[in-house]
Amino acid sequence: MSFKPTRRRDQRMMGRALALAGLNQGLTGANPSVGCVILDARGHLVGEGVTGQGGRPHAEEVALDDAGARAKGGTAYVTLEPCRERSSGAASCSNKLVSAGIARVVVAIEDPHPTARDGIRILKDAGVRVEIGRGKLRAARLYAWFFRSARA
Repeated sequence: MSFKPTRRRDQRMMGRALALAGLNQGLTGANPSVGCVILDARGHLVGEGVTGQGGRPHAEEVALDDAGARAKGGTAYVTLEPCRERSSGAASCSNKLVSAGIARVVVAIEDPHPTARDGIRILKDAGVRVEIGRGKLRAARLYAWFFRSARA
């Protein structure tokens, strides 16, 4: 990464990701509506996405498709921990972020769902710098319904 991340930029980008997540709230079936913003290695916004209506595609997939090769060495801001595995058998969001060469992932809140939790571990094991908690209170309110169902 050639730019130095700042708390202010992190707050602004996570705010944008949370705003994106709000766009499809209630339209994603059993899946939560997640927002994802990607900055390139120089700190320029190159991709953003929200979970699709019905729950697919995931926000990280949309943002990575938007960013393309410009994601390499960049930062992803994700409102909910990227999934560890997919029920469809497709590559998980955590693995897609690793494959894209993302250097840093800022996550608002961890995901208690059994197929999602430990996505952070996959990122860290691959050498991705992970920071958790930026926007956590707002994300906790956004996902309260999902967290109740994920723990049931």
